[in-house]
Amino acid sequence: MQNKAQKWVVAALAEIAKIMPFPLLGIDSDRRHRRVISWGATPGSGSAPTCDAGTPGAQPPGEPMSQSRSHRRTLARAVAAAALTTSSLAVATAGSAAAADEGSDHSSGAVFAMTNDAAGNHVLAYRRDSRGQLRLDGTYATGGEGTSHIRLSSQNPVVLTKDRRFLLVANVGSDEISVFRVRGARLELVEVQASGGQSPNSITVDGNLVYVLNNGDAGVGSINGFRLDDDGKLSAINGSQRPLSAPGSNPAQVAITPDGDHLVVTEKATNKIDTWPLAPDGRPGAGTFADSAGVTPFGFDFTRNGTFVVTNAEQGRIGAASASSYALAPNGSVRTISGSVPDFRSEVCWTVISKNQKYAYITNFGDGTISSYTIGSDGSLTLLKSIAATTTLGQLSVRDAGLTRDGRYLYAIDITSRNVHGWAVGNDGALTPVGAFPGLPGTVAGIATA
Repeated sequence: MQNKAQKWVVAALAEIAKIMPFPLLGIDSDRRHRRVISWGATPGSGSAPTCDAGTPGAQPPGEPMSQSRSHRRTLARAVAAAALTTSSLAVATAGSAAAADEGSDHSSGAVFAMTNDAAGNHVLAYRRDSRGQLRLDGTYATGGEGTSHIRLSSQNPVVLTKDRRFLLVANVGSDEISVFRVRGARLELVEVQASGGQSPNSITVDGNLVYVLNNGDAGVGSINGFRLDDDGKLSAINGSQRPLSAPGSNPAQVAITPDGDHLVVTEKATNKIDTWPLAPDGRPGAGTFADSAGVTPFGFDFTRNGTFVVTNAEQGRIGAASASSYALAPNGSVRTISGSVPDFRSEVCWTVISKNQKYAYITNFGDGTISSYTIGSDGSLTLLKSIAATTTLGQLSVRDAGLTRDGRYLYAIDITSRNVHGWAVGNDGALTPVGAFPGLPGTVAGIATA
């Protein structure tokens, strides 16, 4: 190879492709497994490879939207052999991958949702491009079971770790948590672990500390703690289980505060906000059960300074939905900042706070709308738009929502249209539609965005 110029690297790879015993679709980089070289046709047909995002091939059995393990091993050996004979090829390929990744500025990513199917839960993986467009890339069995209910009625049953290395999924029907290793929009199941209780419906992660909220159904729900190791394996923390305030409390969400000092849970049936201090070993202290400012507290999200915005479904009364904001004192007591601030919609669900910390978006399941609020410097809420966006207007539809890591796009699932709907997020809080992307079942629940 004459030098590390792109055309010589591409030409060398084309020669490798000609000797492969199967069609070579492309070369992925080691960083986030991003496709950096793709072939427009079967090697040997005269089409030269191009440097682009690549297009995955057909789905082989048992390995969604991915080449088989034996093919990948063969490809790895071929590339390794080429590297031994021309070390500059390896350097050039790695350099191209790094440059492509660093130049992306997180402009592409993935969106994950779960089917919640009682016959076998699965994760749907969508690939996101730089324009916010989604393409269903694969379906992955969790090894557990869902409920097949059209409403899971919780926030964060599907979550990504902060470094985006692992995806955790609640299998509500089988009382288990699944852990996947994340490779771009592709997943690899690491393990399935018992949740420690009944009907897990929300998960929170802070570093290697994981807490699961077990609904408990008619019994007493609980929180249960785990450690997540570098290989994606969960181990239960002895003595971490704590009961909720009462039987049948119907909890909606668990979350660790941004400073890592407390756990917070919302209980819909009892109108309580529960808090527990966290010791350095990850075990909770004594719980505090405070009355919420609104009725039927549901989903919530934190600002970086610890203010949290909670939706209030107000027992599903039409036009009565609202949101409240709170802060925690060092002792874990809850201080109300804004009481019930109405959005004049119905049956609110999830809360998502913008990356610039100025806006809160809440989904209104009862009528297919999203409302927006401004967040003051003191944590106070002011309704910005009662209808900031719509999915299936006037119907029970929009549910779980998530913001991409760069804050540019908001996505939400809709059980009526069975689409993932997306919007570009403006600096002024405005939401501009970027599309609706098919592939969801009516039982879909949870969303995690990268």
